[in-house]
Amino acid sequence: MAKTTNVYVRLEPGLKEQAESVLEQLGIPMSNAVNIFLKQVVMQRGIPFDVKLPAIKPVSLADLTETELNEELEKGYADFTARNTKSAKKVFSDIRRDNGI
Repeated sequence: MAKTTNVYVRLEPGLKEQAESVLEQLGIPMSNAVNIFLKQVVMQRGIPFDVKLPAIKPVSLADLTETELNEELEKGYADFTARNTKSAKKVFSDIRRDNGI
């Protein structure tokens, strides 16, 4: 089927550049990537991936106030005293499993 329709999209310039860089490494033109996405929308009858907020927001030290930092430290101390802990080996094993490493 001949492609006869144009789609115009407004994007953040940085996002477009980053996506083009990744797609270039994959050897896929941007128009083909959009076409693939839209075909998946049709086949899946919806967005072809989960669109949701993360279940747990990771704690970032840079985003915490002093009070919030103290609260997080108190939670950690409470876990430690309650022996609600994991070995470093188990933690790193879980990280590798969860991230396919």
